Amino acid sequence: MTVTTSGTSPAHALPLEVNDLTVSIGDTELLHGISFSLAPGERLGFIGGSGSGKTLTALAVAGLLPEEAEVRGSIRLGDTELVGKPDRELAALRGERIGVVFQEPKTALNPLLRLGHQMTEALALHYSLSRAERKEAALRLAARVGLKDPERIVRAYPHEVSGGQRQRAAIAAAISAQPGLLLADEPTTALDVTVQKGVLQLFRELTEGDDTSLVFITHDLAVLAEVAERVLVFDGGRVIEEGEIAQILEAPVHPITRALIHAAGGEL
Repeated sequence: MTVTTSGTSPAHALPLEVNDLTVSIGDTELLHGISFSLAPGERLGFIGGSGSGKTLTALAVAGLLPEEAEVRGSIRLGDTELVGKPDRELAALRGERIGVVFQEPKTALNPLLRLGHQMTEALALHYSLSRAERKEAALRLAARVGLKDPERIVRAYPHEVSGGQRQRAAIAAAISAQPGLLLADEPTTALDVTVQKGVLQLFRELTEGDDTSLVFITHDLAVLAEVAERVLVFDGGRVIEEGEIAQILEAPVHPITRALIHAAGGEL
């Protein structure tokens, strides 16, 4: 069996519709009626300060909220309603339909497993691969995310490569089964400026030319302007402003959005 990991269109590119999403833990409501849509191939940014609700919204979409969280509203991926789905079924969707890239690859990656093994875990869950096919897939994935010397990288452990290489390996793991939706939570925060630019370019390349959708989460509007087409501004568990990135930059309405622009240098 041959598994394709090149730049072909993902098999699971589906529209995402979130309507009146509310998340509570105990008596505390953390998200208050979040609604947005995401078309196949669209790149959407979430921005806001710490605790604004942007990461919590993405975790709800990925089915990664803590057990004690109560979720109301609707999250539909294509024709599939995710709210209320059992954890086992949500886990099956991750990797195959939803890929997740976390902020710090050092903690997201298992220090005891070689990178090639971790890059292909989602593939191994969804396909029956021989050892040779899995190695071949790891090499293709490493090359696709711009990792030089793939033969060395796939044999390496996380501590044996740089932070930028670890993040690219984490991205390779997230895209291995060609999910139609990629959720990236502050994926460049721990990287220096030069490495950050390369990773942002990689996200653009992974979504341009096919139907992969991207939700890119950050607190930095300058970073968001590099990768997103449309933006939701979060504050206090609500979306306080949304629109095309150019529109938001040129004519922000909310004071918090204006503050974010000021923090990014005023002109982007």
